[in-house]
Amino acid sequence: MDSRVIRRLLDQYIVPEKKHQPRISIHVVVDGTYFGERIDGLSWCVLVARDGIEHEDLVWLYRDTETTSAYTDLRELLEAAGYTVCSVTGDGFSGIQSAFYGIPYQMCHVHMERIVVKGTTQKPQTEQGQALLALVKTLHQGTDSHTFRVRLQKYFELCGDFLNAKTFNAETGAWDWTHRPLRQAALSLKRHEKHLFTFEHDKNIPKNTNSLEGHFAHMKRYLGDHRGVDKQQAQKILDSLLLASTVAPDEDLLDEIL
Repeated sequence: MDSRVIRRLLDQYIVPEKKHQPRISIHVVVDGTYFGERIDGLSWCVLVARDGIEHEDLVWLYRDTETTSAYTDLRELLEAAGYTVCSVTGDGFSGIQSAFYGIPYQMCHVHMERIVVKGTTQKPQTEQGQALLALVKTLHQGTDSHTFRVRLQKYFELCGDFLNAKTFNAETGAWDWTHRPLRQAALSLKRHEKHLFTFEHDKNIPKNTNSLEGHFAHMKRYLGDHRGVDKQQAQKILDSLLLASTVAPDEDLLDEIL
């Protein structure tokens, strides 16, 4: 089809409503992904709450950026549809925790490692960086909360002086943390530690947001085949994929749902 025909068909397409099957006990994975150039006024995002067990996209909404208010709206959509959320797995954005206050929160292990890697790199040059990276990687090795907590405490005991070291900057006339990136990574791990093992209380709680990330990657590849569509048309395409609620929808499933 000519691109103009596709645009006209997208303009005429009316997105059907999501057919909900409310459950009284669901464990959701919540995350957002951006589209467009990350420049003021040009980028936008979709926020999605997904059933972490069934991999069903439950509710979603579009916003210019991720905010606590936006995730609060997402929670209200879930509850209005009749779902009872028993846990939330997210990427560490504080707005998710605030929006889902009162609900057990699980910090994504993959995002936790990424945060640490920002401060250590994948190949740390210092022993302190190597130790912190090795510690966070044990999250993927079945480490229990007690063992991890003891190791983290030991790390700060042994590396505290190194992390708290300061250097005087003659040009600015001010003191600053000598190893700022590593210090920030270590403190982030310490701050999120209390949410890293929520899954120990319920084996159904997802430990990461991988399900949604894979879904987002598929959506972006699919949307990439339709370069040139405007924002409204792009969101209609995303709506159809989110309604299909699967990583790689086939034509039969799409026909059944849409």
